[in-house]
Amino acid sequence: MPDPIAYDHRLRRPRAVLAAALADAAPVPFWVDSPLRPAARPALAADIDTDLVIVGGGYTGLWTAIQAKERQPDRRVVLLEGKRIGWAASGRNGGFVEESLTHGPENGELHFADELDVIARLEKENSVEFADTLVRYGIDAEYEHAGMLTVATEPHQVADLRESGEQVWEGAELERYARSPLFRAGTFDDTTALVHPAKLAWGLAAAAVGLGVEIFENSPVLALERSAGGVVLKTPSGVVRAAAVALATNGFPSLLRRLRLFTVPIYDYVLMTEPLSAAQLTEIGWTGRHGIADSGREFHYYRKSQDDRILFGGYDAVYHRGRRITPAHDQREETFLRLADHLYDTFPALEGTRFSHKWGGMIDMSTQLVAFHGSTAGGRIAYSAGYTGLGVGATRFGASVMLDLIEGRDTERTRLKMSRRLPVPVPPEPFVYPLIQLMRGAVARSDRNGGKDGLLLKAAGMFGVGFDS
Repeated sequence: MPDPIAYDHRLRRPRAVLAAALADAAPVPFWVDSPLRPAARPALAADIDTDLVIVGGGYTGLWTAIQAKERQPDRRVVLLEGKRIGWAASGRNGGFVEESLTHGPENGELHFADELDVIARLEKENSVEFADTLVRYGIDAEYEHAGMLTVATEPHQVADLRESGEQVWEGAELERYARSPLFRAGTFDDTTALVHPAKLAWGLAAAAVGLGVEIFENSPVLALERSAGGVVLKTPSGVVRAAAVALATNGFPSLLRRLRLFTVPIYDYVLMTEPLSAAQLTEIGWTGRHGIADSGREFHYYRKSQDDRILFGGYDAVYHRGRRITPAHDQREETFLRLADHLYDTFPALEGTRFSHKWGGMIDMSTQLVAFHGSTAGGRIAYSAGYTGLGVGATRFGASVMLDLIEGRDTERTRLKMSRRLPVPVPPEPFVYPLIQLMRGAVARSDRNGGKDGLLLKAAGMFGVGFDS
């Protein structure tokens, strides 16, 4: 029999104890619960003509706006955001800026095996340009090139880390990064950076406006129509006629109906503790600024804020029936209790620590676990979506691809498979809900069974659907 798993869906502590620790947690993302949040920009209130219109004011849309003006300063660029800049995934994520564009080596091998050398170079170029942009425009996103510790909490995960070819830390060497009774071994990735997610979005928006981009908030696009000269987008109080459009709506229903089955909204949930003291951090051995993730398929990710709170999220990945995206799904008490329980399992010295914030948000999952990019209408309409939780850094790359396609450029980026073909679609309802529940159960069983896949996961892999990251 395999060793007992480190984490479990069942609570190990009384619900009342966990609920008390969560009692005062604000049901909003920590990152946007800030007096630094900019005032909303006006909504579109007139009909306008432009060279390029961007739909979506998250990272993908903002990076597209900045690069569009950098490439062609005289190009008129308009960005339409349905609510507020960075209110969705871009203001709710953990702030991990990973260099990878493939969601890890195993997933890269599954989907892009013959392109990995080119992708590795493009990843590094994208990472450098990401950091350089923050410096160039003076964006204070609390950027830290801090690195990421990936830990094994089960015996089979130790074997997987050793097979990765990376330096594996155990014992006292591992404890230099953090101490937990669950940590068996670990590897360190020094390419990962950390940011304040909302400040990154706000800073990118300010930089775009400084370059001449016109941003309209609270301006949802109700319809997209093709015209002889380009595209026409209709909002509640104005129409935009543009030569080209970049669709950066990610997990929200695409304005191109044929793309709507290529992403599915999966909800992820996060807790933020109250600020910890230096003594508490010393007790758990986490005195560095690096992030941490465990290496199960149902995994947690955690990091520290500037004021030494611990963000702890992941594990549950929840699909709500009907592909519905609604504020009601941003709170899920059962998952918050489980995350609190798991944090105390990870760092017993922190048991009783209270939480200041609890929130959830939608991830635009694709079956290849990384983004796909493309265009239609002779290059007048470009799209990028399906980042599957890997969007903080990779969205800059997706923006570059969309602009290449709109401009008719033949580049290394546009020749990649992720830019030339769509992933396996996700079935519609009523089929997708039971299918996702079956897959979640199969993933959980694999983690409990020493990482050994059952027939369902093996069959999925044969069709190019993987779950390794």
